[in-house]
Amino acid sequence: MSVSITCTSLSFAWPDGSTVFDDLRIAFGPGRTGLVGVNGSGKTTLLKLIAGELTPADGTVRVAGEVGYLPQNVTLDTGLRVDEVLGIAATRAALHAIEAGDAAAQHFETVGDDWDVEERALATLGELGLGHIGLDRTIGEVSGGESVLLRLASLLLRRPDVLLLDEPTNNLDLYARRRLYAAVEAWSGVMVVVSHDRELLDLVDQIADLRSGEVTWFGGNFSAYEEALADEQEAAERMVRVAEADLRKQKRELVDAQVKLARRKRYGQKMNDQKREPKIVMGARKRAAQESAGKHRIMHEERLAEAKGRLDDAVEAVRDDDEIRVDLPYTAVPPGRTVLTLEKLELRYGARVDGLFDLRGPERIALIGRNGAGKTTLLRTIAGELAPVSGEARTHVPTRFLPQRLDVLDDELTVAENVARFAPDATNNRIRARLARFLFKGARADQRAATLSGGERFRAALAALMLADPAPQLLMLDEPTNNLDMASVRQLTTALDSYEGALIVAGHDVPFLESIGITRWLVLEGGELKETTPEAVGYPA
Repeated sequence: MSVSITCTSLSFAWPDGSTVFDDLRIAFGPGRTGLVGVNGSGKTTLLKLIAGELTPADGTVRVAGEVGYLPQNVTLDTGLRVDEVLGIAATRAALHAIEAGDAAAQHFETVGDDWDVEERALATLGELGLGHIGLDRTIGEVSGGESVLLRLASLLLRRPDVLLLDEPTNNLDLYARRRLYAAVEAWSGVMVVVSHDRELLDLVDQIADLRSGEVTWFGGNFSAYEEALADEQEAAERMVRVAEADLRKQKRELVDAQVKLARRKRYGQKMNDQKREPKIVMGARKRAAQESAGKHRIMHEERLAEAKGRLDDAVEAVRDDDEIRVDLPYTAVPPGRTVLTLEKLELRYGARVDGLFDLRGPERIALIGRNGAGKTTLLRTIAGELAPVSGEARTHVPTRFLPQRLDVLDDELTVAENVARFAPDATNNRIRARLARFLFKGARADQRAATLSGGERFRAALAALMLADPAPQLLMLDEPTNNLDMASVRQLTTALDSYEGALIVAGHDVPFLESIGITRWLVLEGGELKETTPEAVGYPA
C-alpha cells in the first residue's frame, strides 16, 4: 500500500508548554481511516499539522498530492455567493463572458479545460442534497448545516488527493448526515476522518487509535475496532489478575524467607552463646550464613520487584474506563404526573405546536428535525429563555436546560464552585462527594471551568444541573453529543441511566438517542411538532 501522508518524529506543544506530541510517527495510505481518541489526545491538532495550519516544533509532515481540509468549525462569510465558496466564481464568470460573445484571451485562459464546471458543481450540490440552493445565492441565506455541506462540496469539486474531515457531522441534521455518509462511502482517495459518529466511523476501512501520543492500528470499521478492543482489554485484565497473584506469591515467599533467615540467625546466636564449637568455626559459619542470607534476600526482593513491574505493565495495558455512577432519587417523577404542557404554542421564527401537548411521568422524548426547524427555539421557550409569540409553555416540575454552548458554567469559578451556585444549601463535603461520582475527584474539582476540555466541560455542566437544588424532574439537552469523544458519550449515557425524571433531548445522533431509552420520538417538520419514529426519517429502529 503506497503511503500518502507521512509524519516523522513529529513534536508539537502549545504556547503554555503543554506537550501534544513528542516524536510521533504515523503514516496514512489509500482508503478511509477513522482517527479516534479521547478529548485532548491531539486528533484535531494532528489534522491541522497535516493540513499545514499548524507548524510542528520538530519533525516533518510529508503529503503526496493536494490536501483538502474540512475543519470542525466551519465559518464562512455570509456575504459570499455559493459559487465563490465552491471556488468556481472566476471560471464561471469567464464562461458567461464567452457565451455572451466576449472572445478575450484571458477568458479562455481562465476556463482552461473546465468547460463543464457549472454542470459538475450543480451535480455535486445535488449529491449532497443542496440542489435547491443554486450558485448565485449568498451564504447568509443557507443554514449552518448547509454551509458545512457547501464547504465539503468545494473540496469534492477540487478533487484533492487527500481529504481530512474533522467532526463533519456536527450540527448536521439526519437528512444532511445521510448525504455526507454517501459522499464518504463514494470517496476513492485518501481520507482521514475524526468523528464521534458511530455510523460514519462504520464506513471507514481502518481505525487509528491515538492514545498518550502513540497510535495503534486496527483493521476494519469502528464496530470491528470495538470488538478487537474488547478482546484486547479482556486479555489485559486477565494479565492483571495473573500479575496480582504472582505479586502476592512473591510477597509470601519473601516473608517466608525472612522468617527462615531469622530462625537461622537465632540458632547461630544460640550456638555462639553456648560455645559448642571452636570460635574460628563459628565465625566462618556466621560469615557463610550472612552471605547466604544476603543472596537469598536479594533474590526474593528482585523477584518481588519483577512481579511489581509485570503488574504495572499489565495495569498500563488496561484502559481507564471510568463511568459516571450517581444515585439521583430526588429526580424521580410518578408515572401519571403532568410534567409539561404546551398549548396552541407559536414560537419565534415560525414553528408551532397545534392544540394541546402533554408530557407525563418519566417519559424520554427525542426531538429531531432538520437544521433550522426550531428545535433549540422550542427548548429555550420551554426553559423560559424566550417568550412565545402566542400560546403557553407550562412546566409543572423543577426544570433544567443544558444548551449546546454549555454557558451554564462561570469560567472564572472552579467546578465545585459552579455546582455550589446551583445547590447553595449543600455543604462543601457533600458537593465534593457527589462530584467524585461525576469523575471530578480531589484536585479535579478545583479546576477552573475555563481550563476544562470539551468533554470535561460537558460533564461539569451536566453535574451542575443534575445535582441542583431542587433536583430537576425535567431535564432538556440540546445536541449533547456534539464534540464529545466516545468515552464521554458512554459517560453521558451512564449518567442518564441514573436519572429518573422526564427527559427531552434534541439531536441527530440516532444511535445515542436509542441507547438512552427514548420512549417517544417527535419531529419538528414544516413548522409543526409531530409524533414520528426513527424509521420515518430513514433510520432503523
